[in-house]
Amino acid sequence: MTEREARDQEPVTITDKRKIDPETGTVRSSDAEQEVFDPADSSAVPTGTAEGDVPAQVTEEDTSAGVDVGEAPFEELARVAAQLEERTTDLQRLQAQFANYKRRVARDEQLAAEAARAKVLTELLTVLDDLERARAHGDLDSGPLKAVADKLQTVLVGQGLVPFGAEGEDFDPELHEAVQHEGDGADPVIGMVLRQGYSLGDRVLRHAMVSVVDRSSSHDKADADVRVSSAEED
Repeated sequence: MTEREARDQEPVTITDKRKIDPETGTVRSSDAEQEVFDPADSSAVPTGTAEGDVPAQVTEEDTSAGVDVGEAPFEELARVAAQLEERTTDLQRLQAQFANYKRRVARDEQLAAEAARAKVLTELLTVLDDLERARAHGDLDSGPLKAVADKLQTVLVGQGLVPFGAEGEDFDPELHEAVQHEGDGADPVIGMVLRQGYSLGDRVLRHAMVSVVDRSSSHDKADADVRVSSAEED
């Protein structure tokens, strides 16, 4: 027998270095005795491995590459959880942006509607001035024109139009436009309304055109009017 033939007949041993038991799925301890068998001996087949089965070769590759097979699923789970958290954050940000967009659009639509209503009402103020002059001359005391004027004023008030400016009210430069002053201006009040003012909500559509007098002068004028009225009745 030659030396080569002697080497060929020497038993070949294969060491199972897998950390995970392929049958039970449990982790083998590092100091556990590893099973050694001779492929030529059919009785030496590792436990749980049928004859003819080829032992898995991935274990040696994974071990040489430093891959821990037991930890791989947990690393994948952590990666998926991180991706899910990132997508959830993105979705929440998009939802917040969309909610802000809806509020902004609703606010812009409301402002546009208020601006359009204010424009229409402003254009109708001259019609109201004509009706006030007609009422001052007694043309609206009766008849069909009175019904039309009353209906128009009802509609405009329903749209939020509010008149302001009356004799005896405190003078407010934010609301009233003074075209005449009487007295020293220490305590100014409206002496006469030359043109009615109107507002829509917090917006002043037109300032009231008035003459301004002192409060004491206004009281004196009121007392004089009362005396004149009493004298006429007598």
